[in-house]
Amino acid sequence: MTIFSRYVFRQTSSALLLVLLSLVGIVWISLALRELNVVTSQGQSGLTLIKMTTLGLPSFIAVITPFALLITAIHTLNRLNSDSEIIVLTASGATAWTITKPLMTLALLITAFLTFINHLAAPWSQRQLRDLVLQVRTDLLTQVIQPGRFSSPEKGLTFHIRERQQDGTLRGLVMHDMRDPKKAQSYLADKGVLVEDNGGTYLFMMDGHILSRDGDITEPTQIIAFDKYAVDLNSMEKKRDGPQELRARERFYSELVNPDPAEKTDATERGRFRSELHERFSGALYPIAFVLLAIAMVGQAQSTRQNRHVRMGVCFLLGVGLRLGGLAFNNIVTINPTAVPVLYLIPIAAIGAALVLIVQGARFSTGPAFLDRIGDLVTTWWGQIRQRFSRRRGVAAAQTGS
Repeated sequence: MTIFSRYVFRQTSSALLLVLLSLVGIVWISLALRELNVVTSQGQSGLTLIKMTTLGLPSFIAVITPFALLITAIHTLNRLNSDSEIIVLTASGATAWTITKPLMTLALLITAFLTFINHLAAPWSQRQLRDLVLQVRTDLLTQVIQPGRFSSPEKGLTFHIRERQQDGTLRGLVMHDMRDPKKAQSYLADKGVLVEDNGGTYLFMMDGHILSRDGDITEPTQIIAFDKYAVDLNSMEKKRDGPQELRARERFYSELVNPDPAEKTDATERGRFRSELHERFSGALYPIAFVLLAIAMVGQAQSTRQNRHVRMGVCFLLGVGLRLGGLAFNNIVTINPTAVPVLYLIPIAAIGAALVLIVQGARFSTGPAFLDRIGDLVTTWWGQIRQRFSRRRGVAAAQTGS
C-alpha cells in the first residue's frame, strides 16, 4: 500500500472498531435485559447471565458488522472530503481507485471475518448456548425451589417441596401444572430425584399420585397411583425442535448440506436448512457491496456540504434497504427454493451498479448530478415551507395586534 492507502485503511479500520464495539455493546445490553429473569426468577448467578448473552452475540455480529462498515466508510469519505483531501487528490491526477484499494482491502477482511462467524463461530456458540440453557433447566429445581415455599418458575407451573436432602433428593414433592388450560394435573410424590439422560433432564418421582382433571369441571378428577414417574423438564419451555435435533443455526456446513438421515425432518425444516446455508454465503457479499456503494456515492470530490449530506443519507438508506431485502428473501427461500438466486443477485447487483459509477471516472458525473438535483429539490421545498410559515406567523401577529 502507498502512504495514502495506509492512512485511509488505518482511519477506516479504527472507526470501524469503535462503531462495531458500540453496536455490539448495545446488542449485549439488550440481550442481558431480555435474559435478566435468569438471575431474578431462576436463581442463576450473574456469570451464567454473562455466558448466555455472550454466546448469543456471534449471530448478531454477523448482521451488524456490514452496517458498521457502511457507516465507517461513509464517515471516512465524508471526513476526507471535508478536509479537502479528496479534492487535492483529484487535482493531482488520482482517480477513485486510489481510495477504493484500501477500503476494498478492509471489505475483503470483513468478508473473511463474516465467513468465519457464519460457518464456525456462530454454530459453535449456538450449541454452547443450547447446552447452557439445558444446564439452567437442570439447576431449576435445585436452585429455585426452596423447601417450604411455593415457587412458580413458569406461568401455570407451581412447585413445593418439604425438604431437600444433602444428596439432592427432594422429599414431599408437589407439582401443579396448569399450562394447558384444557387440562390440569397435580403430582404428589414422597420423594423425587433429577436425572440426566441422552441430553435431556428428567424429574423422577417415586411413591405418589397424579390428580388429573379436564377443562369440564363436571367430570370427576382422575387419580392415578404410581411407584415411579418421570417428567421431562425440557417441556418447561417452548421448543422449536426435538431435544435431540439441532436447529439450522446450530449446524455446521456439512450438517446443513448432508443432514443425518436418521433425523425426522419435514419440508419446512429442510427449507430452514436451505435458507440458513445460502444466507451464510450471500451475507458475506454485503461488505463489498456497501464499500463500493459508499465510494460511488460519497467518495468523489465535492465542496457543497448540503449535497454531500444528501448523498450520505441516500447511500445509507440504500444499504439498509438492500440488506433488509436480502433478509426478506431469505424467509421466502424457506418455502420456495426458486428464490435462492435472488439472495445472491441483490448484493451482486449493488456491486455491479457501484462499479459502473466508479468506472465513469473520479467525478461520477451521472450519480452526483442526480443527487445534486435531489438536494436542490429538498432545499427549494424546505425554503418554501419556511416562507409560508413566516407569512402565516406574520398574519397571526398582525391580527393579534389589531
